[in-house]
Amino acid sequence: GPTFIAAMQHKSIDCGMTTEPTVSQLLDSGQARVIVDTRTAAGAKSALGGTYPASCLYMTTDFVNAHSDIVQKLANAYVQTLNWIQTHSAEQIADKMPADYYSGTGKPAYVKALQGEKGIYTPNGVMPADGPQTVLNVLSAFKPEVKGVDLSKTYTTRFAKAADSTYHVPSS
Repeated sequence: GPTFIAAMQHKSIDCGMTTEPTVSQLLDSGQARVIVDTRTAAGAKSALGGTYPASCLYMTTDFVNAHSDIVQKLANAYVQTLNWIQTHSAEQIADKMPADYYSGTGKPAYVKALQGEKGIYTPNGVMPADGPQTVLNVLSAFKPEVKGVDLSKTYTTRFAKAADSTYHVPSS
């Protein structure tokens, strides 16, 4: 948001990674250019070598084990939100956002960006099968100590699958 834009303007950073509507605002004002575009599923897959799950719920294993009821409620809300995103247009999504969220770029540009981004969200919240390996490959490129991580211990689909079985919206 504004902090990222200020960092670009004051040359505190030369390159960075951010999200919408910040990307559109910087592009529209001519203050930045895209080097690698991960705002679409195809762009992320091309740049990162596979599906890269980034929109998820992060928790420690201890918290998940101690508070499974809370975790399930969070997963339920998350899956309901993902279903809502998939069953509504970009315009309808933008209508639910506060106007100041996209004030720097304007609603039409925000709607256009949302149209491209919808594909990066799974409709059910379940981890894509190739997602963990893609993340490990990317992280291993600059942090070699993660290469030996047992991926099966880094996530669970249990809560998302339970939520999806309750709140699933069939594909059209």
